[in-house]
Amino acid sequence: MLKNRVIPTLLLRDGGLIKTHKFKNPKYVGDCVNAIRIFNEKEVDELIVLDIYATRERRRPDFETIGRIAEECFMPLCYGGGVSTLEDASRIYQCGVEKISLQTAALRDPGLVTEIARKYGSQAVVVSIDVKKDWLGRRKVYASDSGKLLDEPLPDVLRRLVDAGAGEVLINAVDRDGDLCGYDFTLVSEVSGQVSVPVIASGGAASLEDFKMAVNAGASAVAAGAYFVFHGPHRAVLITYPKYEELERTLGVKS
Repeated sequence: MLKNRVIPTLLLRDGGLIKTHKFKNPKYVGDCVNAIRIFNEKEVDELIVLDIYATRERRRPDFETIGRIAEECFMPLCYGGGVSTLEDASRIYQCGVEKISLQTAALRDPGLVTEIARKYGSQAVVVSIDVKKDWLGRRKVYASDSGKLLDEPLPDVLRRLVDAGAGEVLINAVDRDGDLCGYDFTLVSEVSGQVSVPVIASGGAASLEDFKMAVNAGASAVAAGAYFVFHGPHRAVLITYPKYEELERTLGVKS
């Protein structure tokens, strides 16, 4: 088993698989279930599926689609998007999902993180934090539902949500989303040093070396979207995943 998880992230809209660039210009890239079947064959470590428009469109989770995805998914699955109540979380877990990713609801009400963690365990709750630089180059928490930067400092947000019961932090660099330019390693290092729970690095991965550098910066796991979906200079859609031997040489294995 690898020392660190390597996790494809799939973005959903209306049940279809999309990819964004810096959280804008969503491009349809195929059927989500077909992508999951390919990742099953590749024996990936874990999968993250995010319905990124559910909250901003004020929709509840699409439980039918979630159930279909969970039924096809042979690896541990994390789902996020539109979850705003304990009831929502319970129905998603009942679909067969192992983890729930919270962002908007957690920022508004950390008590929901506590509720879910108490009932299902901290390991089942991931808080997703998007970070974007302001015009002065300062890293700010980005609220994806409103498109606004928050005044609350990132370390305070992290502390508040981890103290509430989150068992993992997914940290995403908005400015690098879909750019295939490498992770924000400084951000990964800072966040990893500020929390006591595992950190998943996301945003910008373009190579196996990026995975290694993110782990060296303190990440417990690495996530990527475009790297697993696009291929070649013209970004042809091709769902792929490195061979285990390649990941083993890059990240090592648990003893």
